[in-house]
Amino acid sequence: MKDDQGVWNFIFSLFFLAVFAGALWALFALGRLPIAITVFDFILVILATLRVTRLFVYDKVTQFIRDWFMRKEIMEGDGGEIVIVRQKLARGPRRTIHELLSCPWCFGIWSGLSVSFFYYLTPLAWFPILVLAVSGAGTMLQLLSNMIGWRAEYLKKKTEE
Repeated sequence: MKDDQGVWNFIFSLFFLAVFAGALWALFALGRLPIAITVFDFILVILATLRVTRLFVYDKVTQFIRDWFMRKEIMEGDGGEIVIVRQKLARGPRRTIHELLSCPWCFGIWSGLSVSFFYYLTPLAWFPILVLAVSGAGTMLQLLSNMIGWRAEYLKKKTEE
């Protein structure tokens, strides 16, 4: 069985470049191609990109999207509980999309392009981007508090030993 995954990864990379070029051309044609961005707006776009990335890569609410690109089996476990077994496909375009949706660095490039494009495309995108940015800041604070809590538990356990 020949592994064609490199070909699909290359095709999706070319597709990304085409989308990027198309977005650049559209912003240029509409006279909205940016030449500068304020620090506040830059942080806003960064936080919104963080939140969109986490939404698609990690959050349960978008698990159904990730499931489209996986093999999923629903089984009955011991005691009658339902067990869902998710496996990535062996090869093909759906595997490439699955790998994209499971990699925050990979998907972050796509979400960064999307958020930046819509930020410059229309002023109507500002409010949804603000909401995503506020949510992204909340996510960062939650992760920080989790890390502090884990560190405190680790130090507590270490001193008890």
